[in-house]
Amino acid sequence: MSISFPLRRGLVLVPLFLACPSWATAPSEPASPSIPMLQDIVVTASRSPEPLADVVGDVTLVPRTTLQNAGGDSVARILSRTPGVQFTDYGGPQTATSVFIRGAGPSQSLILVDGVRINSSITGLSLFPALDPSQIERIEVLRGSASSLYGSDALGGVVNIITRRSREDTPLSLWANAGYGSQATARTSLGLSGATAGWDYSLSGSTDQSRGFDATRSHYADGSPNSEHHKDRDGYRSHAWSGTLGRTWAAGHRLGLTAFNSYSRADFDSSYYDADTFMLYPGLDNVTSHYRQQVYTLSTEDRITDGWDSIVRWTWARESNESRTPMSNNLTASTRQTLSWQNNWQIQPNQRLSLLAEHGTERIEASSAFDLTQRQTNAVALIYKAQLGKLRTQASLRNDNYTGHGNKPTGSLALDYDLTDRWQIGVAANTGFRMPTFSDLYQNLPEAWYRGNPNLKPESSRNVEVHLRYEDETTQVSLTLYRNQIRDLITYVSNPLTFEGTMDNVHRATLQGLTLAGSQRLGQTTLHASLDLLDPRNDDPAPADAAAGLPAEGAQLPRRARQVFNLGVTHRLYGWNLGAEYQYTGNRYDDLYNRTRLGGYSLVNLTAEYAFTKSLGMQVRWNNILDKHYTLVNGYNTPGSNVFVNLSWKTP
Repeated sequence: MSISFPLRRGLVLVPLFLACPSWATAPSEPASPSIPMLQDIVVTASRSPEPLADVVGDVTLVPRTTLQNAGGDSVARILSRTPGVQFTDYGGPQTATSVFIRGAGPSQSLILVDGVRINSSITGLSLFPALDPSQIERIEVLRGSASSLYGSDALGGVVNIITRRSREDTPLSLWANAGYGSQATARTSLGLSGATAGWDYSLSGSTDQSRGFDATRSHYADGSPNSEHHKDRDGYRSHAWSGTLGRTWAAGHRLGLTAFNSYSRADFDSSYYDADTFMLYPGLDNVTSHYRQQVYTLSTEDRITDGWDSIVRWTWARESNESRTPMSNNLTASTRQTLSWQNNWQIQPNQRLSLLAEHGTERIEASSAFDLTQRQTNAVALIYKAQLGKLRTQASLRNDNYTGHGNKPTGSLALDYDLTDRWQIGVAANTGFRMPTFSDLYQNLPEAWYRGNPNLKPESSRNVEVHLRYEDETTQVSLTLYRNQIRDLITYVSNPLTFEGTMDNVHRATLQGLTLAGSQRLGQTTLHASLDLLDPRNDDPAPADAAAGLPAEGAQLPRRARQVFNLGVTHRLYGWNLGAEYQYTGNRYDDLYNRTRLGGYSLVNLTAEYAFTKSLGMQVRWNNILDKHYTLVNGYNTPGSNVFVNLSWKTP
């Protein structure tokens, strides 16, 4: 594996991390030595529940406590504090948002809600503005290509958002939150959950609103005027609800229903170009986006024999985004139905085999014309996991068949070996792919001189990684190196003479880097940090040609920083849990041609938490206390210093 200059510099820091294991990602809050610690259970890494300590792969768990203390932050901003994840938005949490995992683009990372994909079939993106942290129980982040588990879109990794629920035999419990902060941001949420007599249930709802801030800047970085700028506040209003209902009608047999429904109305700045009159209308007022995300699942889980479990799931997911301007309305929406059957066999005490079959249908709705509005997918996957003494292994094979595109096989093999009770070394190799979206393939926009390309090939990737980990009762340290080569990247290209544009497989890229992470608990103090060094570069040998959409070889892929560093400390003092965070993000470029440079920035955040009683508590978060000005996307603003105070209540 060749290593570029910024990665070589990072390797110099490895001995420092190993010698000072306090630099790390924040684990779940450690339990008191007198209280047994419950194991964190995750499902994303193998599509089956397993303790986080047994996972073969690079997985981070964002627990409920982190979400509870996030203040007014968005899901994407919360994710950006985990190793290997970066994000951008266009002027606030209510705007189009992108998440990058290990440098992979936003359409190359799979986003799930309760295991159901929510990436748009039209754009490949996910509606992060429609996701409310108060509705989420935990978030699981799987880094590395995972198409052999989940199919398309998982080139960089998977984010699985698990909504709140109850499946334990517990009585009725209630909870509520009410918070207020800067920019007149107000959040309220409440819910209930419980289980009795074979039934389990949960129901929660939330509202969120903010005056926001001016999303756009009057000028771009080069001094040219921003035609979309309108001087005003761009706020938002949203509401969401989620629920579960389950019935265990016999030992080992459960029928379950989950539902998630969210809506957000967001202000944004825009301009409008009339192709008929050749007129540009800049800085439009009264421009809104209306986001809606819906996910419903009906499942049956059955223990056929002592070593055979069967899970049948029917899922229905719909995302829609309607942009309303004084000139026009534009709707994009996609619906996906999936029927899956997964069988898990415990073939030996420490060996499990899973067989998965899926059938999916995608349908789209849009204001613009598409030559095709529906396609189907059939997939079959085999997953094997075993622990053989000190060796843990996981292997998976999958084949996806898309309408009009034939078969796309993928595979993965990962090995972890326990050098001692505390040290572990591992290696993994996997392949991935991303199917072209409906917009890439079939959209027809003659007024914009654009037409999709039905001859596109799927993007494909080959990822290899190695890791070294150390863990004891108070310390966690990990070092991961990875290299992900992506071929047939789908990019917009245009004819400089006719201005006609389309999509084509013209790019290749390499994403390579390292992540150092861990934590150190010292009595009432916990230190945590992570360092990401990323080299996201274009591999095309052709010279740069901005008119045709071709960057120069070796150009840094846009909006990915080469260096990201997170450092934090929490300390318990007289009933308070006090915390401080430092975030550094390095330089980035806003375009494929590396002409517009976005400067690096540092943020300092403070947190505080206090429990008045076992039922009533308070959480305070102060972001960007130094009021630093920074840019995520050229021409768009970011929030300055902001404070959010939340009161939480739950039944004892």
